[in-house]
Amino acid sequence: MPVQLEVVQGDITQTNTEVIVNAANNEFWMGSGVAGAIKRAGGEVIETEAMAKGPVLPGNAVFTTAGKLRFKYVIHAAVMGQSLRTSDKLIRQSTIAALRLTDELTCRSVALPAFGTGVGGFPMKACANIMVTAARGFGDMSTHLERVQFCLFDDVGYKLFKDAIG
Repeated sequence: MPVQLEVVQGDITQTNTEVIVNAANNEFWMGSGVAGAIKRAGGEVIETEAMAKGPVLPGNAVFTTAGKLRFKYVIHAAVMGQSLRTSDKLIRQSTIAALRLTDELTCRSVALPAFGTGVGGFPMKACANIMVTAARGFGDMSTHLERVQFCLFDDVGYKLFKDAIG
């Protein structure tokens, strides 16, 4: 059964999913952007747990508790290395790694931000197309995951992800 794809606008720490994803660096220290928002809302324990699981090769993902947040888990997808730059290949690999981990954790819903478009400097339109295509492709392999939500903070990202879903 295909996975349902959704786009919402707002703060990822306020989504209605079981799991949220952090677009991370491969050592999992949490700076600004989505990572900073998750750390502020959920507490430093999320970063401490994540860093204990790193470093990993970019393209991989790990999970932690959600600290003070109501989610079951936070998945940290290593979409970039210490250079803080990413690529279409890493965005695709990180998206699939996050979805696979969500499925392995037997969760039905996950919210993802746009990977690599903040500090990573990757173009939003290309990111939207890569992530939506990866999520559609993963849907055929999913055993538990039913709903993938792309959570965008700004109007431009929201529109580009809506367009990518079609």
